[in-house]
Amino acid sequence: MSKAKKQKNGNKHRALSAQQTIPYIAMHPDGICQLPGGLYTKTLEYEDINYAVASTEDQTAIISGWSACLNYFDSSLPFQLSFVNRRSRNANRYKVNIPAQEDDFNSIRGEYVEMLKGQIAKSNNGIERYKYITFGLPAEGATEARPRLGRVEADVMGNLKRLGVQSRPLDGRDRLAVLHGQMHPGGREPFRFAWKDIPKTGMGTKDYIAPDSFDFRQSRTFRVGQMWGAASYLQIMASELSDKLLAEILELDAELTVTMHIQTVDQVKAIKTVKGKISDIDKMKVEEQRKATRAGYDPDILPPDLVTFSKDAAELLADLQSRNERMFLLTFLIVNTAPTRERLENDIFTVNGIAQKYNCAVKRLDWQQEQGYMSSLALGYNGIEIQRGMTTSSTAIFVPFMTRELRMDGPSLYYGMNALSHNVIMADRKKLKSANGLYLGSTGSGKSFAAKRELLNVFLAIPQDRIIVVDPMGEYAPLVERLGGQVIEIAPDSPNHISPMDVQMDMGGGDSPLSLKADFLLSLCELVVGGRDGLQPIEKTVIDRCVRLVYREMALGLETAKTPLLQDLYEELLRQPEPEAKPAPQAEAKPEAKAPTRRMARGKAYDPSVLSEGAVNSAGYGFTRLTIMAAEAYAIGPDDPDATLLALIRAGWAASRAAWGANTPDVAGLADGRPDTDALLRWLDSPLARDADEAIGRLMPADGTPADRIGRAGRAAARALIAARDLIR
Repeated sequence: MSKAKKQKNGNKHRALSAQQTIPYIAMHPDGICQLPGGLYTKTLEYEDINYAVASTEDQTAIISGWSACLNYFDSSLPFQLSFVNRRSRNANRYKVNIPAQEDDFNSIRGEYVEMLKGQIAKSNNGIERYKYITFGLPAEGATEARPRLGRVEADVMGNLKRLGVQSRPLDGRDRLAVLHGQMHPGGREPFRFAWKDIPKTGMGTKDYIAPDSFDFRQSRTFRVGQMWGAASYLQIMASELSDKLLAEILELDAELTVTMHIQTVDQVKAIKTVKGKISDIDKMKVEEQRKATRAGYDPDILPPDLVTFSKDAAELLADLQSRNERMFLLTFLIVNTAPTRERLENDIFTVNGIAQKYNCAVKRLDWQQEQGYMSSLALGYNGIEIQRGMTTSSTAIFVPFMTRELRMDGPSLYYGMNALSHNVIMADRKKLKSANGLYLGSTGSGKSFAAKRELLNVFLAIPQDRIIVVDPMGEYAPLVERLGGQVIEIAPDSPNHISPMDVQMDMGGGDSPLSLKADFLLSLCELVVGGRDGLQPIEKTVIDRCVRLVYREMALGLETAKTPLLQDLYEELLRQPEPEAKPAPQAEAKPEAKAPTRRMARGKAYDPSVLSEGAVNSAGYGFTRLTIMAAEAYAIGPDDPDATLLALIRAGWAASRAAWGANTPDVAGLADGRPDTDALLRWLDSPLARDADEAIGRLMPADGTPADRIGRAGRAAARALIAARDLIR
């Protein structure tokens, strides 16, 4: 592997091998790398945190914490921040964790897996983003550098942890893998390396990471393998920088490496340098004033640039002396790579456009492409002498955080795409502090679809989990039936009922099933018959005893044992000798208040909507009331007026039933959203419907979603109707 010769300023250099071009001397297995000049470096990889979506106060706190991290490095600790964007390799961070099986759900599994693979492939347009911090120090050898680098590594990881940033040190193989990826842009060559292979093959570490060739003959571009590349630096001309500059560059759909080499200036030397510059500026002021005096004009009139320089220098000196600021020398490099030269120029043009938006410029490193490219590697080597003086706060504005990725290993589920990073969200809610979840969104935003997708994902990825769906609207039944589940309808008119006496005697855990059931039934009895003071101790004792008696056969495991019913518990209570077990004497029942039978008001004579022969009378009162309620539904919930109308009818019926009990007629099918037409119109014909609807209309709140507004109005109407009922009793 050889590198093409290049010629600069008429001087010819001998050809070097591609391995000799890579600027490090030795890579050790523990991750320590030796560079020319006796510098030894180590690298950390760190994750992202939520900065872009944080509040202004949180962003300020993050920048303050990041400034403290930067101030940790002194003049003997140069460091490098590397941001590497590259196309996805075969070993993607995201995995499809749905195993193949031969069963009745292969078609569903195949379709879901293809969808998931497509989303992973499209995530971030196939761009993977990595962030590294490389630091180094001079030493006589690796033995001397190792403990010192270990202490620095622990301190840096601790500083990042205080920011909530997860980080990990890279060993020698990890660092070689990073270098291999940087020197094989766009390539699919896998990284094959093992330390045990070096003595067997006689090859060095550079032989495993070097590309086929380097070509630095061009002044403004270079070739690495079959890819085109260009190295540039960021010229910072803005007086104030934005924290969005770095983020927008890294969000590009392009392979690039952004490198920031930062060298801390000794504080005493920095202050002395600034004071010297202020003295030079004052000297220039005196000379300008002398010229003005000799020329015969006001000596207080100074050149604007001189005034600006003097003011900036004074502010910089104040920052260094009293505001916990340090002076840094920053080299900001951008290396773009692309498969064609045209694509490369387009990418550079896009980057330059972003820089110009923030009053900066991207300048090409003419005849320094090799030095620029080698300086972009995550080694800690800087061969570019273009530096910009920056304070701590101005350096920290290049905040390296955007949004934290939700990516968990193991049986994680797919929850969509991250709106900021455009990566897939793979999470396991059971590993979080709270495993509960809630879907929030407006009507039609896809809440039900997201819930069904999660249900299907759990069924395919974690088959041992139990899935229970409480579905009052009946929209999940087809999916459950397709997945081989059981659909149980529970309603007043359905054949299925829930027995509070049902118990599973072989449940796992250390608690006794009978004790748990006794506690539940005590709570149920206290709720039903306990009254204001609750059950008395003797009553609780009797109930607990009877519970164990009715479950005796089940506890003994008899084959003839049957699950008892509440009737069995009641009869067992009657057989107990304690007087507290006997039914309380019933007070004379007051006649239930009859519903008022006033005639319809609002100027419309009463006219039934359902005639005796079953025909619908469109001029009937109930039909008119239904029309008015439909108009109200359009006003309250224009996005889904049908659902809003049904909610209004349900709320009115529920409020009337709460106040007047059985006097409110049943409306078949109202609970499941398919009310019987005749029953509905007969209900709306009644004065009870009129009163309930009138109360809901008057008590309708102005804020909230349609369902929330109707629910609150219905509950308030029920209380109002009950108060009116109590007055006439």
